Parts: sequence; C-alpha cells; structure tokens
Amino acid sequence: MRLIGAEGGDAAPWGDFLACPTPQAWVEQALVHLDVLLLDHRHNEFKAAASAMALMARYPLRASMAQSMSRLAREELVHHQQVSKLIAARGIPLRVLSAGRYAGALHRQIRREEPGRLIDTLVVAAFIELRSCERFAALLPVLDAELAQFYGSLLASERRHHQIYLKLAADEIDTDELQAVVARFRELEGDLINSADPLFRFHSGVPPHSR
Repeated sequence: MRLIGAEGGDAAPWGDFLACPTPQAWVEQALVHLDVLLLDHRHNEFKAAASAMALMARYPLRASMAQSMSRLAREELVHHQQVSKLIAARGIPLRVLSAGRYAGALHRQIRREEPGRLIDTLVVAAFIELRSCERFAALLPVLDAELAQFYGSLLASERRHHQIYLKLAADEIDTDELQAVVARFRELEGDLINSADPLFRFHSGVPPHSR
C-alpha cells in the first residue's frame, strides 16, 4: 500500500484515502461556533495523547510502537496547550462538551480479538488524524489570521501522525489485508462526514438544517 501523504506525495494527501471532503455546510457552522470548535479541538488533542499512551500500555513489547507513540503523545499535549492558550486569550469559558458521534462510531467497529483489534485501532487513528488535517485545510481560507496561522502550523504534524499510524498497521499485515481494512473504515468515515449530525463538533457531519 502506498502510504498516503508521505513526503513527496500528493499536495492534498486525503484525496485518495478519505472518501469525501468536508462539506461546506460544516465550514459555515464552524465560523458560527468558533468557541465549540476550539473547545472540542482542545479535548481531541488530549484524547489523542491519551490514546497514544494507551497503545503503549496495551502493547508494551512493541518497542518501535512505544517510541513512536511516546513522541506523538508529547506533540499532542503541546497542541493541547496551544489551543488552551488561544481559548484563554479569546475569553472563552472552559466547559465540558458532550461527545460527538464520530470517534465513537469508528471505535465501535474495531474488532475485539487480536491481531484485528490492533490493526483496526491503528487504521481508525490514521483516519482521525488525516480528517483533522483535511479539516484544518478546509478552515484556513475562512478563519481570522491568528487561527489560520495556528491551524496551518498543525497541518504537517497531523499528516505525519496519520503516516505513523498507517505505517504501524502496515507492519502487522500484508498490503491486500490492509487495503481491505482501510476500505471498510473509509466507507463508514465518509458516511459520518456526509450525513446529518445533530451536534456541531470538530469531526461532526452535516448540520441537519442544511440537508
């Protein structure tokens, strides 16, 4: 499998990995709900760090995975701190948001038995990271200068995190098997992005009123 988004690859790496681009209706909602966007983004960065550390704990004998996840978790926590500073500077009160459907729906399709559990977990993480990258890019033309600069600075790291997860999955199974797993989750991920979603979140689908 060609590792989508590798150095020297496509300018828009999600084109042949993700099933669809972010709908314009979501972008428009993001501008209306910038506070929710930033608060949910902050939460997502923390969850990404926690997920990386959970992989380290669950598979302690995989030294290369532990090394990659340790670096990735540190980067995610730096991003969490950066988003937190932006939220504070803009006077946005911290509050707990209810979870959106996106990550939960993907994780419910992860197989329970090994090695399927590990492979599916890595592929789901690869989709989440690349969707984040694609969403940052979709937002850049419409955000204010400060946020556009910040989200632009995150593109390379999200793309690299996608590659890390996909490469770890590729180390576990052969190309045809990995392609089949990616295809299974691509369809689900695309449905979540393109269908009506009752909540606006960083990874939510189409606002229901726009359907």
